Amino acid sequence: MALISIQNANLTLGSKQILDDTEVFIEQGDRLCIVGRNGVGKSTLLSVLAGRLELDSGERHAEPGLRIGYVQQAVPDHWQGSVFSVTADALGREGHLLAGAHLIASDRRDLLSPDLAAEVDKVMEHGEVWERHGEVMGVLNSLDLDPEADFSTLSGGTRRRVALARALIASDILLLDEPTNHLDISTIAWLEEYLARQSRTLVFISHDRAFVRRLATRIVEVDRAKLYTYACGYDRFLEHREERLHAEDMQNAVFDKKLAQEEVWIRQGIKARRTRNMGRVRELYKMREERAARRARMGTATLNVQEAEKSGKLVAEMRSVGFTWPDGFKVFEGGNLIIQRGDKVGLIGDNGAGKTTFLRVLLGDLDPTSGTVRLGTNLEIAYFDQLRDSLDDEKSVMDSVAQGNDRVTINGETRHVASYLQDFLFESSRLRTPVGLLSGGERNRLLLAKLFTKPSNMLVLDEPTNDLDTETLELLEEMLANYKGTVIVVSHDRAFLDELVTSTIALEGDGFVRDYVGGYTDWLRQRQPEEKALKTEKPAAPASKADWKENAPKKRRLSYKEQREQEALLKEQEELPARLEALEQEQAKLEAELADPDLFTRDPEGFNAKIARIPQIEEEQLALLERSEEIEERLKELEI
Repeated sequence: MALISIQNANLTLGSKQILDDTEVFIEQGDRLCIVGRNGVGKSTLLSVLAGRLELDSGERHAEPGLRIGYVQQAVPDHWQGSVFSVTADALGREGHLLAGAHLIASDRRDLLSPDLAAEVDKVMEHGEVWERHGEVMGVLNSLDLDPEADFSTLSGGTRRRVALARALIASDILLLDEPTNHLDISTIAWLEEYLARQSRTLVFISHDRAFVRRLATRIVEVDRAKLYTYACGYDRFLEHREERLHAEDMQNAVFDKKLAQEEVWIRQGIKARRTRNMGRVRELYKMREERAARRARMGTATLNVQEAEKSGKLVAEMRSVGFTWPDGFKVFEGGNLIIQRGDKVGLIGDNGAGKTTFLRVLLGDLDPTSGTVRLGTNLEIAYFDQLRDSLDDEKSVMDSVAQGNDRVTINGETRHVASYLQDFLFESSRLRTPVGLLSGGERNRLLLAKLFTKPSNMLVLDEPTNDLDTETLELLEEMLANYKGTVIVVSHDRAFLDELVTSTIALEGDGFVRDYVGGYTDWLRQRQPEEKALKTEKPAAPASKADWKENAPKKRRLSYKEQREQEALLKEQEELPARLEALEQEQAKLEAELADPDLFTRDPEGFNAKIARIPQIEEEQLALLERSEEIEERLKELEI
């Protein structure tokens, strides 16, 4: 028998039908993922399964005594106390006693009443109490939660992690709504492994394709108020869905052809004779009603970005860059990288590792405390804000993009803002809606729409994939891949990084910045040998200062020829920035001169010479950058 089921389910919220005479069954051991476009009712369905929302008609059944762990996107604000007590509270009376045991173990008995303290003392005699305590602490530590923190002081993202911890420790079945939101990559990986090892039943909503691929054994798709169940993983589901939609299109085409024929027949019948086949007429009326009731599939977003003129070949360069806050907290050091025009760069790291600070240093908003940062010429930067601070909650959807105008210009094409916003799936009825009333997915699409009206040759995107449905996410990937400028993206979406970026900058928690070729999977593969080498090759600490001196590696003495080579390389290395700067200035001057529309008429030979010089400069810049890397490698060899 199913743990939870809904049958003949009908539900309408406002004027929108969410469920239309449909059903779903959750069996023991299922790992079922609910998928569908933004706004189709996935969270509503999960709320129905959790028993938090009543159906208009139909039946919901749950096994008696079933403990449901339900994590919504909106976290309850009535929880009080420490993170440990709020988490343990999910266990009911057992959790209450467990929280008391935690206080006693940390010398805070005075916070308990005498009666409760006496009761806790009794249960503390049993070993299973400490085993359970260890389970709770293990989950809190894995989710990077401070057990002593006051829940009321936590951010929204941290509160969601507490809600997730409550569900993980006290449920037979987990119902999770976007569980990876606000989690960093390492925590997502831990959660993925934790859930994969668990034998309990799981129902979840997620747009994280890597997460879904790893966990889902069944897929339920919400589409136009109907539920379609697929007994397979995510990749097979994509194939089966395409087959279903193709079959639907073929069936609709046959139906529409027949309807058109019947419409012709009835018009001819009116002209030709007074008597008609009334059965056939009634069937036509029925076909008309069926066609009118047919639900159109949700449209697909169309993403186009306003591109500016090309930037210089060099976009950004870091040399031995570090940043330390005035209070002495070191965010990172050892930042060495070169970003060139057209690069697609991913930036990863745990929450709090300093990704946003790194971006601010790279873009010149913060001065580094060590090393140098150099930005290229002619940069037009468009910045996508993780916190969505650039959106005004009081403004309407239309005014947020058009700034009081009714038209926008994208790559030379002027369009009405209503038409432009339709590309981002905003219906006309939503154009006057205040931003503060939008869903997370709608706010994300609106920010992208606003961002893409700004001419740019460099996009800096901080968590752009949050709350986007899979179809829109894939379109964003395609648009960014075809974007001619440079892209720097901060993301915890592993599939997104794998599909898009060509290199990955990692802040790995040890204070250092490292640059890897490829996306997330490539970073993971390259990082693992490094970690293994560190574990196996790290020498034992010397027992004394004398031992250290004896065991310290001896620096190789350079020959006379090598000393002269080293001196020459250091001098050349010192001169390279000035040579690059001169080329960039020349490039900027040429581009400014070529912007004169009368130049060709005045001086056609000079015009052609300037045009020919531009690619030569870019080649020279590239050669100097390559030479810089060669010098660094050779200097390292000489220092060994």
